[in-house]
Formats: sequence, C-alpha cells, structure tokens
Amino acid sequence: MAVTVTPTQLARELTESPAPPTLLDVRWQQGGPSGRSVYEAGHLPGAVYVDLDTELAGPVREGTGRHPLPDPGEFGAAMRRAGVRDGHPVVVYDGGQGWGAARAWWLLRWAGHGDVRVLDGGLAAWDGPLSREAPEPTEGDFTPRPGGLPVLDADGAAALARTGVLLDARAAERYRGEVEPIDKVAGHIPGALSAPTTQNVREGRTSLRPAAELAARFAGLGIDADTEVGVYCGSGVSGAHEVLALAVAGIDAALYVGSWSQWSADPSRPVATGPEPG
Repeated sequence: MAVTVTPTQLARELTESPAPPTLLDVRWQQGGPSGRSVYEAGHLPGAVYVDLDTELAGPVREGTGRHPLPDPGEFGAAMRRAGVRDGHPVVVYDGGQGWGAARAWWLLRWAGHGDVRVLDGGLAAWDGPLSREAPEPTEGDFTPRPGGLPVLDADGAAALARTGVLLDARAAERYRGEVEPIDKVAGHIPGALSAPTTQNVREGRTSLRPAAELAARFAGLGIDADTEVGVYCGSGVSGAHEVLALAVAGIDAALYVGSWSQWSADPSRPVATGPEPG
C-alpha cells in the first residue's frame, strides 16, 4: 500500500475517481497558533481542517510528553466528524513541512485505517485550485482499532537502542545536547543514533527523497528491511515523519510517542550528550 501520493496523482483522483479520497488539512507549527486561520484562507477543495494539538493528541499530563496518544474513542469521534470512513481512502496534507500530515497518517494507521496517504510536498507542492469554503459536514463511520502500527514506551526505547536501532529525528545539535529550546534537559537517549528528519526531504524542497535514496540513507545507519527500528523526536510529531520516510524505503519502524519530552522529564532516565550514541 502506497504511503504518499503526488499532487498530480491526487488531482486525477479528485476529478476522475468515482470514490475520491477524504481530505484532511493538518497544517501545524510547533509553538505557533492553530492552523485554522490559514486553512480558512485557502485549502484543497473539500478538505476538512484537523487540529493536531487537540484532535491528534491527548491532554498533556505529568509524565505523558507534549503530544501523547489521544484516547481512541475521542480520536475516532474527531475522525468521524472529519468524514473519515472505514475502507475509504484518506489523504492528509499540511503546509509542506510534512510533520503534521505524518502525525495524522501515523495515528490513522495506528488506529487501524488501512488506506491513508500523505500528499508529498504538502500544499506547497499543490498547483491546483484552492477553496475558502468549508465543505458540507459529512459524518464518517471510522472506528479505531489500535495496534495497526507498533509503539514504544520509554523502557522499550531504551532497550531497542541496545538491541536494534533507535533513531533520534531531531536536529543534530539537539541530539548532541548543544541546545534545547523546548524540553527540560539537553541530550539524547543513550544508544540512539542521530537521524534528523530534515535529511529525508529533497534539498530546497518539501517532498520526500525517492525510495532508493531513503533506503541508502538508512542503510548508512545500519538499517535494512530486517532491522528492528524505533524512532523518537521531541514529542512524537517529527518522529512520525521519520517513520513515514522509513515506510517509503520499505522499512517498518515503531514510534516512541512520548519521545524526548517524556524521557527528559523523568530525572531517573539517563542522558547522553555529544555526537556518539553513548
């Protein structure tokens, strides 16, 4: 099953398919305002806005990290409001960075939806018409069945860093512990390898690198289709984009949803700094 769709392919499906995909607009910016205002200024015709912080994450509590998994029932209700149906294709997109769309893709796949794709390059790559009109509400029938994609908790991430490959999708300087603009402690999970999400996209563009290039990148990190792989980031958003890139390369990976925001909040957890895994 494809995990991305090109703008050309999507335009064809929207105009020619007897069952065009449900479109979800997941524009989001770390620490920024809701993406609803930019959605209202122009979106793909028929797309429904989904708020990452309130609909693709659960409430933040002590020990959860900044974007914990949402309650399955509440997530299902949000997806039904957006028109998501079981057995019907879904395409998610954001402004181009890919993180918000990847989070929606990952959550829907984790919740058991089998046909979800990310618009490669996001709205930045779309040259078709845009709309400022909200679509007529269409109630979906999607019922989450959690377990469609693997997840890691803190202990599982720590173990995988020693028995398989655990990738840190944050910027390299955050991995090394030189800066930490968001979380309480700087550094990385001992044993993890630095693999910034930004290196999964084409230079100067928003679309993912071709599958062969991604496979070569991950092979350089000691990963092939038989490697047990996990990913974490700051709070489980950009890490979902890395899981998406791995999927394009034909590699399955688990996501540590709590990520560094959860790990670093626990003073009993060890922290490594510098360029080496530790």
